[in-house]
Amino acid sequence: MSSVKVTILGSGTSHGVPMIGCDCPVCTSPDPRDKRTRSSILIETAGQSILVDTTPELRVQCLACNVRRVDAVLYTHAHADHVTGMDDLRRFNHLQSGPITCYADAHTGAILKRMFSYAFNHDPNYVSAIPQLNLAPIDGPLELNGVRIIPIRLFHGELPVLGFRVGRFAYCTDVSRIPDESFELLRGLEVLVLDALRRRPHPTHFNLEQAVETAGRIAADQTYFTHIAHELGHEATNVELPRNMALGYDGQVIDSIGD
Repeated sequence: MSSVKVTILGSGTSHGVPMIGCDCPVCTSPDPRDKRTRSSILIETAGQSILVDTTPELRVQCLACNVRRVDAVLYTHAHADHVTGMDDLRRFNHLQSGPITCYADAHTGAILKRMFSYAFNHDPNYVSAIPQLNLAPIDGPLELNGVRIIPIRLFHGELPVLGFRVGRFAYCTDVSRIPDESFELLRGLEVLVLDALRRRPHPTHFNLEQAVETAGRIAADQTYFTHIAHELGHEATNVELPRNMALGYDGQVIDSIGD
């Protein structure tokens, strides 16, 4: 497989940063790395562009990062901040003159069909204004035109969700617990992107301390944290972190990750 390029399209929590009506130091920070849209990434490898989640800001993220192609979409779970930009995929249908396959586990797929029923019912009266999408199940490793994708079972509170591994890269957002068997799938990583919400404990996300501890156990060469709330300023937080760990940021490109 070719080397992997990852673009962090969004690195923020479900509220985004700045939060509506908040005047805290991070929400009013002039540092562009403290401006965080909802969490998503684009994986580019072997001539394919694979999107992970469709956030409410998908259109804005694609414009900001000059995304011009999406060959497939992987869904981690069905919370609103990870799926509600699905309709914006229709622009890529026009650009690519064809449908896009979205991959999700059974629970997430059922919710997507309910939330976006018009996209999957193929109503002939609505054809020109809906995304052309196929929905495929994730029930084990995937092969997308030669690209092997390994789903990683995680827990977001009590909700089972998915992370994904491609080559020596893995993405694990919205996680508060990683089962032991999933740690085995995270061995030998060059780059890990991992949930780190805030300093205080949270019932469904790693806080910063837990994220650092978990990243140390996984021992990737480099870890970037994502799904970040407004309690963590980019520059001030990075000063405190181990040398091979840092907060990710919107628009960050992680290039030449080994296969």
